[in-house]
Amino acid sequence: MQFSAILQQITPAAEQTIQLPEGWGQGRALFGGITAAIAWQHAHYGANAEQALRAFTVSFVAPVQPGEATLARRILREGKNVTQIAVEILQGGAVVLSALASYGRSRPSAVQVTDTLQANVPSRELGAEFPKVSILPEFTEHYDYAVSVGGLPFSGNTSREFGGWMRYRQEQQPITIGLLLGLVDAWPPAVLPHLQQPAPASSLTWTIEFPEPLDAQKSTHDWWQYVAYIDYAAHGYGHTHAHIWDDEGKLVAISRQTVTVFG
Repeated sequence: MQFSAILQQITPAAEQTIQLPEGWGQGRALFGGITAAIAWQHAHYGANAEQALRAFTVSFVAPVQPGEATLARRILREGKNVTQIAVEILQGGAVVLSALASYGRSRPSAVQVTDTLQANVPSRELGAEFPKVSILPEFTEHYDYAVSVGGLPFSGNTSREFGGWMRYRQEQQPITIGLLLGLVDAWPPAVLPHLQQPAPASSLTWTIEFPEPLDAQKSTHDWWQYVAYIDYAAHGYGHTHAHIWDDEGKLVAISRQTVTVFG
């Protein structure tokens, strides 16, 4: 089942039941990029059309499983300029994911700081694909990667930077926030190249911010650039931030994650 088709089953109803698909596994859970995108799509139905998504924060409370899940949406506050929307995904009567979407209207401002960090990602022709090995999560089959910053996971590379190029392998749709969430989270945690042998790791929290609305002319099959930086990692946790650019080097999102690592 393609990523876009998964999102298309969500309706505007504030509470609804959906079926989460097989084929997108990530260890003992469903791929976090899908669950985050589902939460965003549900939140987006409650947003004011004149306000754009400014920030989206996700807490991965428990492993999400394929099968039946309930979506619940609450508008915490809808103001003239800003709207805050909370979404939960529940399975077995328990919350497995909690998200907060913050929408804001554009307005005149004397503050103008728009010289964003420039992309400096080595060419994807210089990047390495993920090797076809059994330890790769199931969902990675849906993506193309070119790792041109740092090293491959479990390679013992201790660079603080990790990233390269990414795109959906077969999906060819105009880019949306939901589809971009799937791209960004498709990257393994930036701490994994530091390990010399496989070990479990996953996102605990994720916040992603959008400086401007996405360019609808861009496609899921276009190449996108991603570089994550490790701010601090110790005691089984890593704290990282990342920048995401389109294929022309325009900054499209700023991401921050807290990850757990068992190695």
